[in-house]
Amino acid sequence: MSFIILQTASLFTTIGIPVIVIGSLGLIFGLILAIASKLFEVQIDPRVAEIIEILPGANCGACGLAGCAGYADRIVNGGEAPNKCAPGGAATAAMIAKIMGMEAEAMEQKVAVIHCSSGGKNNTKWKYAYEGVDSCKSAVNIAGGPNSCSWGCLGLNDCLRACPFDAISLDPNGLRVIDFDKCTACGMCVAACPRKLIHLVPINRNVYVKCSSKERGPDARSVCGSAKPCIGCGICAKKCPVQCITVENNLARIDYSVCTNCGLCATVCPTKSILDLLADMRTKEEVSSEA
Repeated sequence: MSFIILQTASLFTTIGIPVIVIGSLGLIFGLILAIASKLFEVQIDPRVAEIIEILPGANCGACGLAGCAGYADRIVNGGEAPNKCAPGGAATAAMIAKIMGMEAEAMEQKVAVIHCSSGGKNNTKWKYAYEGVDSCKSAVNIAGGPNSCSWGCLGLNDCLRACPFDAISLDPNGLRVIDFDKCTACGMCVAACPRKLIHLVPINRNVYVKCSSKERGPDARSVCGSAKPCIGCGICAKKCPVQCITVENNLARIDYSVCTNCGLCATVCPTKSILDLLADMRTKEEVSSEA
């Protein structure tokens, strides 16, 4: 019996004391951490959480910050303007401004526009058959990309995959099409395109140069396949009544801060590389006025 008691005491000494010591240390460290958390606690302004709830949660970075939480914190603690959330738009800006007790400046709604009409199945000339990673950023690093136009769409849909709002789709010819009703101007597709073919423009402007080629006229035609390249002729710039178009490096550019949306440039463009979304409407108005 005494032998069993001695064995039990020995076992307790071997196992029990270390367990008690470790448990005691854990309790002490836990108390220290609890006290430290109270001493060094950082008070979070409740307005940050309120603004996070209002923001769309896309974490797209259109505001220039790392996600919605970062933007909310910067608004409250850094004086950031409440109208920088493109996906949220004016309604979100107004709600944030109300929380902050301030007025929200007007937001100019924008949409993404692809300045290229190639990249499809049948309207692009190819230098070689690309069989690498299914990504524009990868393809452009191999001999400048598989398409003959060094400025044209590579057609591997990095922009489509980057869009968090499902605003980009493919038409029957494989061309990327942006749905303006879904586009929030978050800029994700702009950042995704390695050739910088996508830009954000005011939604109330409906004329776009659908080309980014800087080749001279004959060369632009030769590499674009059946697409409609800008040949840098300058007719649009000469005819523009408000001089909002300039031609640089054989490519027409529209200054939307000056453009009046008249659509004249699209009618005089010999290659039809300027798209006017209101062309049919303008034609109907002209027909009805003549009648």
